[in-house]
Amino acid sequence: MAVHRVVALVLPPQSTFELACAAEVFGVRRPGLPVRYEFEVCAEHPGPMPTLAGYDMAVTAGLTAFDAADTVVIPGWQRPDTPASPAVVRALRLAHRRGTRIVAICSGTFLLAQAGLLDNRRATTHWRMAAELAARFPGVQVDPDTLYVDHGDVATSAGTAAGIDLCLHLVRADQGAAYAAQVARHMVMPPHREGGQLQYAAPPPADHPPGSLAPVLDWVTERLHEPLSADDLASRAGVSVRTLARRFAEQLGVSPGQWLLGKRIMAAQALLEETDLPVEAIAARVGLSSATNLRRRFHHALRTTPAAYRRAFRGGESSSPSP
Repeated sequence: MAVHRVVALVLPPQSTFELACAAEVFGVRRPGLPVRYEFEVCAEHPGPMPTLAGYDMAVTAGLTAFDAADTVVIPGWQRPDTPASPAVVRALRLAHRRGTRIVAICSGTFLLAQAGLLDNRRATTHWRMAAELAARFPGVQVDPDTLYVDHGDVATSAGTAAGIDLCLHLVRADQGAAYAAQVARHMVMPPHREGGQLQYAAPPPADHPPGSLAPVLDWVTERLHEPLSADDLASRAGVSVRTLARRFAEQLGVSPGQWLLGKRIMAAQALLEETDLPVEAIAARVGLSSATNLRRRFHHALRTTPAAYRRAFRGGESSSPSP
């Protein structure tokens, strides 16, 4: 499998955390994991680059680094209210035209908007800046709640830690769910975080303090093969179905059924990548009852079939007879 080249554009003063999100996911060599990415940073003007942490970074590559990039990452932009450099805008547009994926973390979305890459498209940024983004770029369909938006060629994320969510999502799209899960495990991170960013924007109402769903989520994850229902989850949590639904909405931004189906689809992805089990056996293992049901749910969620997904992530080498 060809190595995927990721180039991060450093913009002064650079946020060290947003840059570290991309570097940690794409640039770290991990024991036992094949190397699938190369990571590099560049700047419009190479040299010492100030950061928000009070120290300078030494950046040696210029914008020509975009020429060999499969993905360009904008890890935040601390001056989103100022006009972007014409050279940077031109380089981003050219890279996008060549087929390079352009990714923005947090305030980096403003740079993509200035470059015209988000016109008439859905995008997100930190919830605190969403209204400003919508006001300055009325052609952008701003979603202030979601953790990230991925169009395939362009992707944007909410603030700080949502950059990790987006980067892990991109690894999952590039390399498959199993590889992404291993990267996340090394980072001691969930491979996929549920819900939207507004759950972090303000505390829940004081008269409805939610109990943590973590125990019931862990319990369900170990029992995906069982025919679980909302009643089963509510019983395990010791609450009514209505209370459970409210807590899922408050903490995860989805219904119990949506969350459970998402977990089952992700488990099916991993089994398709890592085993030669037929689709019928995988459906039983992840609680989707039949191959027909798995194919229907899988196609609705991922717009592809289990067989096509397996071929894409195993290079056609699977011996599974599943159609």
